[in-house]
Amino acid sequence: MASFYLTTAIDYVNSAPHLGTAYEKITADVIARYQRSAGRDTRFLMGADEHSLNVRRRAAELGLDPREYCGEMEDTFRAVWSKLDISFDDYIRTTERRHHRGVTRLLEAIRERGGIYEGTYEGWYCVSCEAFKQDRDLVEGECPLHRNKPDWIRERNHFFRLSAFGDRLLELYRERPGFIRPATRRNELTRLIEAGLLDLSVSRPGSGWGIPVPFDDSSVVYVWFDALINYLSATGYGTDEPGWEDRWPADLHIVGKDITRFHAVIWPAMLMAAGLPLPRQVFGHGFVHFEGERMSKSLGTVVNPLEAADHLGPDPLRCYLVREIAYGQDGDFSWKRFEARYDADLANSLGNLVSRITSMADRYRNGRLPPSARTGLPGLAGAAVSDYRAAMEELRLHDAATAAFRLVGAVNEFLTERAPWTLAKDPSASGALDETLYEAAEAVRIAAVLLWPVMPGSAREILRRLTGEDVEVPRLDEDAVFRADRPLTAVKGAPLWPRLAGRR
Repeated sequence: MASFYLTTAIDYVNSAPHLGTAYEKITADVIARYQRSAGRDTRFLMGADEHSLNVRRRAAELGLDPREYCGEMEDTFRAVWSKLDISFDDYIRTTERRHHRGVTRLLEAIRERGGIYEGTYEGWYCVSCEAFKQDRDLVEGECPLHRNKPDWIRERNHFFRLSAFGDRLLELYRERPGFIRPATRRNELTRLIEAGLLDLSVSRPGSGWGIPVPFDDSSVVYVWFDALINYLSATGYGTDEPGWEDRWPADLHIVGKDITRFHAVIWPAMLMAAGLPLPRQVFGHGFVHFEGERMSKSLGTVVNPLEAADHLGPDPLRCYLVREIAYGQDGDFSWKRFEARYDADLANSLGNLVSRITSMADRYRNGRLPPSARTGLPGLAGAAVSDYRAAMEELRLHDAATAAFRLVGAVNEFLTERAPWTLAKDPSASGALDETLYEAAEAVRIAAVLLWPVMPGSAREILRRLTGEDVEVPRLDEDAVFRADRPLTAVKGAPLWPRLAGRR
């Protein structure tokens, strides 16, 4: 079986996740679930970045030991991901022993190959980003992300010879144009590299919070250098775990566009310096704004994902974010638009369609729909599946969801044209009624299979109502095929998504 290793950025735990953070995890989960439904042995990694100075400061504000604080925050983050039905297979924390050993091994490997030297750093440092900044990174003297003035620091550090990898990185981009997506990110980073790379500090003075530099006990590993290695240490690298080479490289890193530089410039250069294989692709998604303003903990423009999930349900939230935002571009969240999408796509379209089919199947055929001749919908279903798979493979998640809903719309039109409620009044139209109900139910069943990565709980319930069976992980090759070789057992149920308009 083919394998697929997928990661997201590990999260700072200085505060609870907001909807922008949740967007990354939801979309990565959609990809992971799609890969499973496509029959690939999928490994989905998430985690926590705990060696941040901001984390230590937050712990001190609360009067907690940093490790105790990080343990509490792990519970907080896991609760959010559980609520949103995020199906990660592994969760790594940078304070774990396996990560410590992976970082140490990679740092020593780079040093042994001449990639690290000692020197002095003098320049800007943004505490909120925990990143060194050049003048060209600033806007009117401020960090553009956090709108604060970085600190000017001077300290003795160990440096990574990043400047030595500019040509190799440009060659990588030329030979593998899909290494960074979308193309706008690749173009941005190409210009950055062409302007010249500076060597990168990989240590900070001090000890006690962070991974000690193995060849300098007066320093700890710089948090970003530490954090990037999680993708490798989670495979068993550094712990002598058998088979880590089979789990590496990662097939796909999903990260925010603001940290694409770290993942598509610094990270591959680190791996080149250690003589290790590179990840196959880095995808930098856009930001989720709230009514036009970027979501940011530091700016105070955040939406609590638990509040959004509680408002209409986790699956409607997942569907909104995937359907509303073109993957790779910035998007916007508003409560008004969220509710409008809920009513249009779910309550009035898909939910109403499932209710109509199951109710008519129960009323006219006691829930039993025999296989019947196929007419127009199989071709439309086949086209939707083809478009869906192509979009998913290209990470056009929004287009994949649209393909599934296009099939839902076609079934609604089909029922309007065939009018099964009228056919039911004519005994001579019994065969046409069977064909209509079966064909509509089978097409919606396929739409539910396609929507399973986006709305896993709801899709499983739709499949149960249309087949009478519990399907944990639908398989595209088997389940996204229009078949007329076995009956369907339809089961009525309460409305999946009650209309909001009717409640106002």
